Amino acid sequence: MIQQAVTLQTRRLINFLNFARSFLRRHNLGAEIQKSISSVFKDIFTVKKKLKMAQYRVSYQQFKLRQMEQLIAENNEHVFLKGNKINELR
Repeated sequence: MIQQAVTLQTRRLINFLNFARSFLRRHNLGAEIQKSISSVFKDIFTVKKKLKMAQYRVSYQQFKLRQMEQLIAENNEHVFLKGNKINELR
């Protein structure tokens, strides 16, 4: 009875070790760590470029918003411009 329990536990331990070895072969931890570290360095070195692109996008959207607000103000009859400019062009 005790011998069966011991053999069962050793078989389970050997199966677990085989699963662990297969997992470590599939997921090479060294390569994954190297990949993550290289991606962190890439992000660090390109952060200024990304910031400039984000600032450009924000300024472009603000420019378009100002253009749209100006067109709305020119076409709105309830504002001081009275919308006569576009109505005369029609």
